[in-house]
Amino acid sequence: MKINRLRDSLTLDEKIALVSGAAKWHLRAIPRLGLAAVMVADGPHGLIRQKDGEDHLGLSAGEPATCFPTAAALANSWDPKLVFAVAAAIGEEALQEGVSVVLGPGANIKRSPLCGRNFEYFSEDPYVSGQLAAAWVEGIQSRGVGASLKHFAGNNQERWRMTNNSLIDERALREIYLAGFEYAVKKAKPWTVMAAYNKLNGVHCTENERLLKTILREEWGFQGLVLSDWGAVNDPVAGIKAGLDLEMPASFGRSAFKIRQDLKTGRLTEAALNKPVQRVLRLIGKAAENKSPLQYDAAKHHLLAKRAAAESAVLLKNDDNLLPLDKKDKIAVVGEFAKNPRIQGMGSSLVNPTGVDTVCGKLKEMGLEFDYAPGYSLAAEENSEELISAACETAAEADVTIIFAGLPAGYESEGYDRQHLNLPPSHVKLIEAVKEVCARVVVVLTAGAPVVMPWLEKVTALLHTYLPGQAGAGAIVDLLFGRLNPGGKLAETYPLRLEDVPAHLTFAVDRYNTEYWESIYVGYRYYDTAWAGVLFPFGYGLSYTTFAYDDLEFSEDEFTPGEPFYVSCTVENTGEVAGAEIVQLYISKTDSALFRPEHELKGFRKVFLAPGEKKRVQFSLDERSFAYYNARISAWHVEEGEYEIRLGASSRDIRLVKTVFAASSQPEVEIPCYKKKAPSYYNINEGGFMPSREDFLALWDKPLPWQEPPAVFNENSTLEDLKETTFGSWIIRMSRAQLRKMLGVEEENDPLWLMAWASLLETPFRSIGALSGGQIAENVVASLVALANGKYFRALKHWLDR
Repeated sequence: MKINRLRDSLTLDEKIALVSGAAKWHLRAIPRLGLAAVMVADGPHGLIRQKDGEDHLGLSAGEPATCFPTAAALANSWDPKLVFAVAAAIGEEALQEGVSVVLGPGANIKRSPLCGRNFEYFSEDPYVSGQLAAAWVEGIQSRGVGASLKHFAGNNQERWRMTNNSLIDERALREIYLAGFEYAVKKAKPWTVMAAYNKLNGVHCTENERLLKTILREEWGFQGLVLSDWGAVNDPVAGIKAGLDLEMPASFGRSAFKIRQDLKTGRLTEAALNKPVQRVLRLIGKAAENKSPLQYDAAKHHLLAKRAAAESAVLLKNDDNLLPLDKKDKIAVVGEFAKNPRIQGMGSSLVNPTGVDTVCGKLKEMGLEFDYAPGYSLAAEENSEELISAACETAAEADVTIIFAGLPAGYESEGYDRQHLNLPPSHVKLIEAVKEVCARVVVVLTAGAPVVMPWLEKVTALLHTYLPGQAGAGAIVDLLFGRLNPGGKLAETYPLRLEDVPAHLTFAVDRYNTEYWESIYVGYRYYDTAWAGVLFPFGYGLSYTTFAYDDLEFSEDEFTPGEPFYVSCTVENTGEVAGAEIVQLYISKTDSALFRPEHELKGFRKVFLAPGEKKRVQFSLDERSFAYYNARISAWHVEEGEYEIRLGASSRDIRLVKTVFAASSQPEVEIPCYKKKAPSYYNINEGGFMPSREDFLALWDKPLPWQEPPAVFNENSTLEDLKETTFGSWIIRMSRAQLRKMLGVEEENDPLWLMAWASLLETPFRSIGALSGGQIAENVVASLVALANGKYFRALKHWLDR
């Protein structure tokens, strides 16, 4: 496809049309030039192929597809090859459905375990996130289907996600929140990157020139297309000028009108418009080149989903080596999840699975006799004494009781954040009650994010599956009975309590701005520096075997920037069964004028070993492995001095340590020191971490780009903003009734309702037209804003202005 010739053949109206989508899931077609309508679809853990009349939030079921474990689960495998295989399978299903771009993976950092969408993200660590996101992109694109790396950037909460301003200091932005995206862009070269809803340091991501042009294209060399998240565009012209190529979904004339007007006034030139047009044409061309429909093997994909679930499960406790279980034991199975499993999260990633296995079904296939009791109802949070009593009667007769507990669908979802880290009271009460009547209790936990476990000491074993996909039940049974050996490790830290989370003070507390006071101290970077108590550390996971580490060696006596440097060690399986160990490499430099974490992950290797087998494991380190981001020189910099190379089984289980001297990458550069201006960032290992706003402001070399609340309601206002007004309370009541009718829900604790209502309340007026599929016209939106401000004649004028 000759892009320039095609571009020059387009009329101005066609160019304007191409930079906005057609309805919800297609790009614009230009039939007279043979340009087909490219289809996109959601699907970070399974394809969601919906028709154009359907929604973007998973309210309507898509075509059947394989539901794989979510990203939070897959990350626990620490296996890029497995992630590649899963993404390649999703690509095959996309080809069958005629989908050219799949909207994934999500590479956002887990700043807080409260984020409702954390099940869609890989890790609290940018190295893990980047490695696995790159593998996902490479996997799906190996099948000729494009990826859309998302949500770029600073989209780390669901509350107010469409209008909130993420305020992140430059060093934290580069080292934590952009690093994973950077690695995936440079290594995997995604076809597209999705600009997020939120503002980043005062500017909407969809019109953030520094983010989309300076960093993404100029620094990282991105050659693909930037599209918006659905309904994220604030100002289409500002977006085009900043580097946004495609608005999704269709704006139904809103953006076309503004673009046309600004072309007339000169605010936008046709030359500037041509740039996104060319990128859209290039994407259309790629999609046309790679259209090779096939019939995927559903049974094969189901087996892959089972393998992925098995390798992603994490054994967190196994006292007295209770697991694997003996089939001769009398087994009780307790918990409704054993019959009605939760396999995925709520929202736009909701897959309509080709089939769902259940633990009870898989145990019967094994020929195992067991007794079952539901123990709780997934339809109710409160305790049911009757159900618990029946479960205890069942457990009392058993040698071993397996309790299936976790977070129901309504506890975590796209569209809203969690309010706490607790399991439902009914699940906790069940665990505590069963332990009173059965000495040996195994808990199988299902949840997309960390939970607190006040009951942990009372149970004998704990297997965490996260959200394991449609074949998770078969994997669970194989792991419990020793057909497979668990080898997953946590890709995030489990805190003892919510108050221990370093972002706790500022997470989702302000409607307009979120200040990231903790800076670089995210996850284990905080907990390990403070030596704070945790429930489970980053990188932790048990096995049915044991591993020994030995013989740490370096390829060179010292590290020189620009020169290769290799680290190696020997790992031995010292147990009696085959298994996989995930060897983690951390680098530490604590004697610096700059505040630094205790250590940072800079490499990992997964190695499979037979009993008694030894293997040599090697890591390659480069300049970036030793570097920090120096905001004063706007560059990565290696500080001269000694660094510890630490190899371990988790961030708290370091087995081998050796020191290496590293030369500076720029000896003339002064190391930034904030000890006087921001002392709290240096004192976190002295009785806790209490960052102050004053210390946070000291990290900035410019005024904080604060978003002021508007004096009057505008197109970025939401229904929730109007709740204190007479008009607002009326329209909220009307909207609530209409939405309940549309969804057909009876109870407002229905997960579908919770997600849809939270999303509707926080959708800015400017996005209503696009997200309603054009059913609510631009003039109606303008009229609503005028009414909210008490401008009744203006509202009438807008209403009549069709």
